[in-house]
Amino acid sequence: MNSFGETLAGFIQSTGFMNAMNWQEWVMIGIACVLLYLAIVKGFEPLLLLPIAFGMLLVNLPLSDIYHPEYFDTGHLDWDALIANPGLMDVLYLGVKLGVYPPLIFMGVGAMVDFGPLIANPKSLLLGAAAQLGIFVAFILALLVGFAPNVAASIGIIGGADGPTAIYVTSKLAPEFLGPIAIAAYTYMSLVPVIQPPIMKLCTTKKERMIKMEQLRPVSKKEKIIFPIAVTIFVALIVPAAIPLVGMLMLGNLMKESGVTDRLNKTAQNELMNILTIFLGVSVGATTNGANFLSPDTLKIIALGVIAFAFGTFGGVLLGKLMNKLSGGKINPLIGSAGVSAVPMAARVSQKVGQEANPSNFLLMHAMGPNVAGVIGSAVAAGVLLSLFGAS
Repeated sequence: MNSFGETLAGFIQSTGFMNAMNWQEWVMIGIACVLLYLAIVKGFEPLLLLPIAFGMLLVNLPLSDIYHPEYFDTGHLDWDALIANPGLMDVLYLGVKLGVYPPLIFMGVGAMVDFGPLIANPKSLLLGAAAQLGIFVAFILALLVGFAPNVAASIGIIGGADGPTAIYVTSKLAPEFLGPIAIAAYTYMSLVPVIQPPIMKLCTTKKERMIKMEQLRPVSKKEKIIFPIAVTIFVALIVPAAIPLVGMLMLGNLMKESGVTDRLNKTAQNELMNILTIFLGVSVGATTNGANFLSPDTLKIIALGVIAFAFGTFGGVLLGKLMNKLSGGKINPLIGSAGVSAVPMAARVSQKVGQEANPSNFLLMHAMGPNVAGVIGSAVAAGVLLSLFGAS
């Protein structure tokens, strides 16, 4: 039987204080604290940034033993090791690795969004498509700076301004870069009100920003019910790889618009969405261990993420200007910037910039069309990238 002194010495040796941490882990703990500050004090995407930051904090603490990247790094799950010594984050990360969380989050998003503005103005679908320009510009630039095509595709998807889509694509194509890509995607999503307005003002004149648009036509319940069914069938025939995301998005919307599944709709919007957000956030944060996260590649990803967002905004506004010319000045180009799928933040930015030029301008509902179109567009772009680069 051990003496009290031996027991005490064994306990002290088992504490984190007696186990040296490398500098990368200290830096990551500092970054986690900064992200927590941004989430709590500044309100930057707190619902996901806070759990991501706390997952980052947990995995970089000494002897936490909650996540084992070696179980996943080979490209195949090491089920034997996972069953023998499961960490909490290992179990939660299965939902990311197996592609479960992002589609279910899309179902929750679908249960909350209104496709009415898009149905009332189908041309706004083009603006949502144009705003995906950032995805393909960042993809090409990532190839030019030396990333492999599968990694470049994962970096490019940051330009869709859709965190779950970025996580879904990266978990399939480049899971080793999931941490930095997810952090970049959600950080830049939270900075949409900062990144977009200068680009919007640079690309438009004050006269264009002052344009008041006609009120949208009413959309019938029948149209709202048919829309998610028709979109699901169409996307499945064109880009089958996008169905996990688009299908769940449309299922959630159909539960909302049908009016016969109120309980399911409320669960998808609230309880399920909240649980998935927590699980997704902490498990993604747990992939950001210092040794892998602190690298030149991470800095490149952060820089390319800014470019992706900028070109997404630019693409939407540029097509908005073209549509303004073709319509004889009836379309305010600012609504094109809402084509990135940060719902409803990007639409609110369009409204805010429009009202700065003309206080009587109300662009929110017009901007919601491109905004929800951007959600569909980013999911379709994800499907295209997955098809091209061999995700199973």
